[in-house]
Amino acid sequence: MTLSISGMTCAACAKNIERVVKKQEGIIKAQVNFGTERLFLEFDESVTSLEVISAAVAKAGFGLHEKAPDKTNEVEFLWRRFVLSLIFALPLLIFSMVPMTLHAMNLHIIPHRWDPMSYPVFNGLAQLAMTVPIMYINRIYFRTGFRAFIGRHPNMDSLIAKGTAVAFLFSLYLTWENIAFGADNMFYYETAGVILTLITLGKYLEAKSKGRTSESIKKLMELAPKTANIIKNNQEIEIPLEKVALGDIIIVRPGEKMPVDGVVISGETAVDESMLTGESMPVGKKAGDEIIGASINTTGAIQYKATKIGENTVLSQIIKLVEEAQQNKAPIARLADVISGHFVHVVIVIALLAGAAWLIAGQGVAFALVVLVSVLVIACPCALGLATPTAIMVGTGKGAEHGILIKGGEPLETAHKIQTVVFDKTGTITEGKPKVTDVIGEDILRISAAAEQFSEHPLGAAIVRHGLLEYKELPEPQNFKSISGQGISALVEGTEVLIGNKRLMEGNNIAISESKLANEGKTPMYVALNGEFAGVIAVADTIKPTSQAAIARLEEMGIETVMLSGDNRPTAEAVAKEAGIRNVIAEVLPQDKAAHVQALQKSGKTVAMVGDGINDAPALAQADIGIAIGTGTDIAMESAGIVLMSGDLTGVAQAIYLSKRTMRNIKQNLFWAFAYNVLGIPVAAGVLYIFGGPLLSPMLAAVAMSFSSVSVLTNVLRLKKIKL
Repeated sequence: MTLSISGMTCAACAKNIERVVKKQEGIIKAQVNFGTERLFLEFDESVTSLEVISAAVAKAGFGLHEKAPDKTNEVEFLWRRFVLSLIFALPLLIFSMVPMTLHAMNLHIIPHRWDPMSYPVFNGLAQLAMTVPIMYINRIYFRTGFRAFIGRHPNMDSLIAKGTAVAFLFSLYLTWENIAFGADNMFYYETAGVILTLITLGKYLEAKSKGRTSESIKKLMELAPKTANIIKNNQEIEIPLEKVALGDIIIVRPGEKMPVDGVVISGETAVDESMLTGESMPVGKKAGDEIIGASINTTGAIQYKATKIGENTVLSQIIKLVEEAQQNKAPIARLADVISGHFVHVVIVIALLAGAAWLIAGQGVAFALVVLVSVLVIACPCALGLATPTAIMVGTGKGAEHGILIKGGEPLETAHKIQTVVFDKTGTITEGKPKVTDVIGEDILRISAAAEQFSEHPLGAAIVRHGLLEYKELPEPQNFKSISGQGISALVEGTEVLIGNKRLMEGNNIAISESKLANEGKTPMYVALNGEFAGVIAVADTIKPTSQAAIARLEEMGIETVMLSGDNRPTAEAVAKEAGIRNVIAEVLPQDKAAHVQALQKSGKTVAMVGDGINDAPALAQADIGIAIGTGTDIAMESAGIVLMSGDLTGVAQAIYLSKRTMRNIKQNLFWAFAYNVLGIPVAAGVLYIFGGPLLSPMLAAVAMSFSSVSVLTNVLRLKKIKL
């Protein structure tokens, strides 16, 4: 199951939930993603239940939900909490800071009654009255923070709760001293109140930014229309999308979206599939062609039969793949997870040691308190926890927008290391559909196409297709005979026709003119009429229009390209030359493809395999990363780490470039998250003060802590703007 989690505030929370869940009996796997706020869970139902697991998580201070809570509500709630806190925090700041500032400037303009130097008791009680509402409004920090602390799994809330509680309780004691003994102590109420207000502002900005990182999933979910027009009892009726059943006949007019997947039964149109495949040009559709749900009908009205509904549609599978990808952790995230798991404990120790050191050095309790609170507040593992998962969310989402489905953090991370890309030929570099490229000889196409009509061979079918395009109708052949491994013979309109390879001609003692077409990657089909050589029809599986540019871009990126083919060497080399590939491995049996990939890996290279067929699946699995063409077979797509929804090879270079940019972004995030804590904690502990510098205010520490998370998320969101 994949469940949503509520109540997490930092990466330490994620580790705590994993720890709590794994302690339960019957747990096979428990993985928490802080960025997506989800728990991926595998458990044995005969040993435990979801209720038991949820109860254990609830006891730790978090909630498990089968349906994700509405993030819009969370953002609005945080904003309201911040505004309410600010209403009390601003006068609190004025009461505490303005009098001291004016006295320091030797300006005696405060009304006598409000002067804390003259009436410290009144000032203290006024500050207390403003601080208590702020603490009540933000009580969640104390509830979750102290619960985690008592459970010996402290988190970010524990640091905030501890720091602000110490400042509040110490100020309460100083207020009592003023009342009971007539002392004129200053207070630290503003430290507690303003820190809680600033932390809530930081949480609001963080939640808003995190919401933007998952926009790609929301966009995908919004693609499908809410209703469908179906034919029932010879009448057209509109029904909700979820009521569409298999076999329903759906009507879609120009400008409307396809509700589900299906097959066209009548009408012709062009369909915009760009939102799913990344292919910008509309695709022509006629009877028998497949329809992808959520694509847009552009020109004509069609009727089609529903063949896939609900979770089985292409759109639902894409959403599932992207969600799973965002759930899975990249190997680089494990370092951050390990550090986050121990980070809070280390910070608490540093804060206590720093405070104690200043007391031993002769500073007062108030000074030591400022240091203690500053260290606790500034050191937050949030930025560390957000650095990787949010970048993966945006990276995989960006890929999905361009028809590139990346199945998790591991393929995304591996792709940036690729040194060699191995391409299958047929259906990957080429169209996978043989076409007639040359007709050499007078009036041979019509009679040859007619003769081939009963042929089951792909080359014969290509000649028939070409003949029908030229002549619309063809005469029916007689005495048709297929000659295995050589060609066919037939009688068409009284003419004896032989079509096939060189061996067929030699066997019938027909002298032919040698063709150089094979050296151009074409298969020559020799034609003889009434025992006389009449000409040549060349058939070739032409390369896709974008293959050349895609391979050129990979070469520009410094990536070696290799073509793997079962074809004879002259044909394979001709296709490779046209595509711009220098390295060719030809005459490879399907079962040997994986061995060739392994050989490249043994030479020390990180290898990607690109393929589309069932026979490519072992090689896709063997490669460091498999890239499947989405127009290919399901088994090929299952074996791959990346799926290109369109047949366009441009997606290979785009996926690698996206991986490079995402990994660079993650490394930047981790660097700044580490650097922030490495620099921030010593400053908060008073290192600069030793050398005559300033002592960091706890309020500035709160601002810095919030800024670190927001800066990481801002950097992540830059990925949304990159051009693939």
